[in-house]
Amino acid sequence: MDVVTLGPDEIRSAVSMPAAIDAVRNGFLALHRGEFEMPTRTVLRDGGFLVMSAHHRPTASAMIKTLSLDFDRDPAIVGTVVWSELGHGRQLVADAIEVTRIRTGAITGVATDLLAPPEAKTCTLIGAGGQAADQVRAVHAVRPLTELRIVSRGLERAEALGKALSAELGIGAVVLTDAGEAVRDVDIVCCATTSTTPLFSLESLAEHAHVNAIGAYRPTMRELPDELLADATVVIDERDAILEESGEIIHALAAGAITGDDLIELGSALSDGVVRPGGRTVFKSVGVAMQDWAIARLLAQTRESEDPTAPER
Repeated sequence: MDVVTLGPDEIRSAVSMPAAIDAVRNGFLALHRGEFEMPTRTVLRDGGFLVMSAHHRPTASAMIKTLSLDFDRDPAIVGTVVWSELGHGRQLVADAIEVTRIRTGAITGVATDLLAPPEAKTCTLIGAGGQAADQVRAVHAVRPLTELRIVSRGLERAEALGKALSAELGIGAVVLTDAGEAVRDVDIVCCATTSTTPLFSLESLAEHAHVNAIGAYRPTMRELPDELLADATVVIDERDAILEESGEIIHALAAGAITGDDLIELGSALSDGVVRPGGRTVFKSVGVAMQDWAIARLLAQTRESEDPTAPER
């Protein structure tokens, strides 16, 4: 068996954000068509360990990702992504941190492209951890930004992130401490925290704002208030995963702020269109294995293009 191992630098150089966004968008369309076998992820030690898997029937390919998560540790997320196909015996093993960062950014790019106003150009990022930079890269790829506001409890880390993104993307960035003030009047808000209480109020948001929430991934976590979910058009990544893991959705359903009929899966929204009457929109994601499959497939295709002896697909 031939095993190809890819580290963070190799992954980052092989997959551009626009390519990742396209791959994840196509993956959600395929998921909507029923092409995937994708069990709900296994959660151990109350989210300390995660196991995710996906099988794409048309290509006879599969991905398995294992993670350990400890937000008091640096790095907080450690793990591997393993890609394999029935057509040959080679396997690809990739660093899960980098794959997770790219695929989580990519889904935000897909949702922002679908839901944010076409003229959107300002963004507030709440959180400056490992997922934060790719949230901005993805938004910028689909809605070129002119202004970025960063909110974080760690001011030094937020300032360093702002400087790095300003240099990389040419965006003016400022660091703020009050999330409510930071989201006021901006077009796009990206939440990438592990908060257990809502980060801002409905009244703080512009009436046209689009909000991406990707940080909270357990029922005990909440980034968004019930009032926002009741007011907005709400798009989710995948219903079963959301109903099991999304604290803000679970809370809003229990409170009667929304019903299950208010939730629109991303694949359906991409396939059938979503009515956006000009009001606020929300995209909530807890992450699904298909996203990792999409990035792993890009990596596998890149490796095969570099190897002239590899079999064609």
